[in-house]
Amino acid sequence: MKLRIPSIRARLTVWYTLLVFSTMLLFGVLSYYYTSNTLSENLDLSLKNEVRWVREFIQPQESKVKPGRRAIDTMIRRKAGQIAAGHEAAGKDTTEEADEIWNQIFKHTLQSPKKIYIQFTDNTGTIIYRSYNLGTDSLVFADTVGVNASVLTTGWLNGEPVRIALARDNAYTYLVGYPLSEVRDLLQSLYAIFLVLFPIALAVSIFGGFALAKKSLAPVDDITRRTRRITAESLDKSLPLTGSDDEIERLTHTINDMIRRLHESFLKVRQFSADASHELRTPLTIVRGEIELALRSPKTPEGYRRVLESTLEEIMRLTSIIDNLLTLAKADRGLYRPDFSEINMKALLEELFEDSTVLASEKHIAVSLDAATPIMIVGDRLRLRQLFLNLIDNAIKYTPAGGKVSLVLERENGSAVFRVRDTGIGIPPTDISRIFDRFYRVDKARSREMGGTGLGLSIAKWIAELHRGTITVDSEVQKGSVFTVTLPLN
Repeated sequence: MKLRIPSIRARLTVWYTLLVFSTMLLFGVLSYYYTSNTLSENLDLSLKNEVRWVREFIQPQESKVKPGRRAIDTMIRRKAGQIAAGHEAAGKDTTEEADEIWNQIFKHTLQSPKKIYIQFTDNTGTIIYRSYNLGTDSLVFADTVGVNASVLTTGWLNGEPVRIALARDNAYTYLVGYPLSEVRDLLQSLYAIFLVLFPIALAVSIFGGFALAKKSLAPVDDITRRTRRITAESLDKSLPLTGSDDEIERLTHTINDMIRRLHESFLKVRQFSADASHELRTPLTIVRGEIELALRSPKTPEGYRRVLESTLEEIMRLTSIIDNLLTLAKADRGLYRPDFSEINMKALLEELFEDSTVLASEKHIAVSLDAATPIMIVGDRLRLRQLFLNLIDNAIKYTPAGGKVSLVLERENGSAVFRVRDTGIGIPPTDISRIFDRFYRVDKARSREMGGTGLGLSIAKWIAELHRGTITVDSEVQKGSVFTVTLPLN
């Protein structure tokens, strides 16, 4: 079963502790083995130097070397303080005391910082000299060394392992040893130090990691508290910035951007709800009023017919609004599936041109097809026809009688460009940025007179974006407007 730690602070503490513990464990293991190898190498080098010194000291004086046990005993007793300084002459063996060889080796042993053992024998195996710290014991080793050889080996002293540097010549075998228990004790001390330091470091890493995690996540807790206080009624608020330009600052920027987008979405939804309610209520009010009026007093068949015609007209307006709303709802949710196919844009425009001349004839508006370049694109024919017809119908509606509407289809920079130019009432500059919003009308009363629902340009923009295109407008009040649709050929 996988262990789950819900708190980021706890997870950071655990990971920090594991990292510190792993680092210390690796450091401890590497330190232990490095110290062990270093001690061994330094010990071997030291023993080699010692055995070299002993051999180089003895070899020039081989003729003077004789066993000197009594002199050694005297030196041991003197070392132990058993002979008073004022009575040394009475206990001296003048022959042995004159033997400077043993004197020098003895002094060298005393001056050595290490607890070294020195022992050498003649070629018959007789011990010629033992350092005072050997007493009556002897170094034991596996004798596999030839003449004029020098090796490092492990021997024993009273069953305890001793590291030995051994050198041999034609006359003597020289041994310099060091008890491995000293190295072992030093490594055990190092091991004991690590055993004490590890729990302390572990405890410090736990509390330190928790404190660092708490301090690091404090801004996140502050963001959480402030964000919880932001509701649908206070989306105009934002989180304060610290100016640190770190990860927390970037998170705050992201949350503020999200709050801003939510605020804009809420405003649009509220505006949309109000506009939709208004658009649906108006025709329903008209229908209700006309029916109530018809029921109050008897009418002629012609009067009832007029009431029914007016009611049918408002019902058709309601149907158009609802159909457009359903189309936009599908578009918003990504549920609309376009029927893409290859389209001859010139043929489509010529067809729309014929329809537009019929629509414009009642207002005596001249519709012209100024250019129709043969262009083939892949798109949804039904929706593209709806887009172009919507723009043409708007141009005719908002152009006074006797005006002109021109249609253009050209190829520009790898795109198909469709333009509708009119000589109508134009759009004020303050309204141009909002004409593609749902239910937005420049002149609401006049738009209703002309049968508009306020959704046509919103649908036109969606169709253009469905084909990865754009729709733009240039307009001047009382001079006319130009709507431009740009669609990529590929």
